[in-house]
Amino acid sequence: MKKIFVFCVLLFLFGSSVWASSNVPLTAQDHPDDDGSAIDLSWKYEGELPFSIWIERSKDGKDFELISKIAPAKTYITDGKNIKPGNQYYYRLKFVDAQSNIMASTDIVKAKSEAQWFNSRRTPLLVMVIILSAAILYFILSARKGKHLFIRKIAGLDTIEEAVGRATELGKPLLFVPGIMDLDNIQTLAGLNILSHLAKKVAKYDSTLYVPVSKSMVLSTAKEIVKEAYLKVGRPDAFDSDSVFYLTDDQFGYVAGVDGIIVREKPAATFYLGAFYAESLILAETGFESGAIQIAGTAMPSQIPFFVAACDYTLIGEELFAASAYLSDQPNQLGCLKGQDVGKALILITIFVGIILDIFGVNIITNFLQMK
Repeated sequence: MKKIFVFCVLLFLFGSSVWASSNVPLTAQDHPDDDGSAIDLSWKYEGELPFSIWIERSKDGKDFELISKIAPAKTYITDGKNIKPGNQYYYRLKFVDAQSNIMASTDIVKAKSEAQWFNSRRTPLLVMVIILSAAILYFILSARKGKHLFIRKIAGLDTIEEAVGRATELGKPLLFVPGIMDLDNIQTLAGLNILSHLAKKVAKYDSTLYVPVSKSMVLSTAKEIVKEAYLKVGRPDAFDSDSVFYLTDDQFGYVAGVDGIIVREKPAATFYLGAFYAESLILAETGFESGAIQIAGTAMPSQIPFFVAACDYTLIGEELFAASAYLSDQPNQLGCLKGQDVGKALILITIFVGIILDIFGVNIITNFLQMK
């Protein structure tokens, strides 16, 4: 009787080991198109769905640690937990029931993480960069050879000389506001580029220019720009260092200070070129009431309507960034500007052609742009 009992126990244990045997195929491979920080696992389980799947990982193939518990219906996962490029990792899966009993498991598999030089899913972006770069280089070389590049007229920039002339005739100053952001904002840099051109005109006509700023770095930069402008026109002695001055970092304190200058000095022309927020309409309305010619420009979409309503001329969006090339007439800048415009046109054409082809069921362009 005892022998029969022992035999039954051994049979049960053997049956349990078979039931929990390594009968589920598991594959592990490096995750493609990444920096070597992930490994893909996939398996095919055909038995009764377990309660959970345990994923275990080891660096040496011996000491495994549980790294994740996932839903039973999954057949793949990407392991990105503390994976280092160039290291080899070992994996095994356990399929367990609600009582954490092992229903099935997998053999131990290994995979090595590797960093790829190029992400093939970014091929569409690479093609666009090549096309845009080629267009920019072509137009830069063309401009250097003396070819005339047509640039659409920007009325606000063409009016700068008229505004300076009016200020000179009336004996009134000009006011330039470079926005309320620091030098790390590209709109501020774009505004300062226009300030350079304006300061040369002011120096040439012997007018007065006020440049109130709200940031210390903008103060030193704007002062050097105006000083250099006077030097380039041969009148360094006419430069007044007090014409570029600091007010305050506070947003509405700065606006109040600028408005005070407008009310007291009654400038013949005001320029608002840079990054603006809620203060845009306050500045523009005060300048409008003073009777000044107003030229504004910003890339802040929410503030453009206020400038359009209250100013004589408004540079909308990228017109502000194109101003430097437009005013300088330098081949490199003009070529860049023209090349970017051509690149944008090609992108719009590609989108339009893609829409037409999609309507007729041809998804070549769509599939390429959505490459995975």
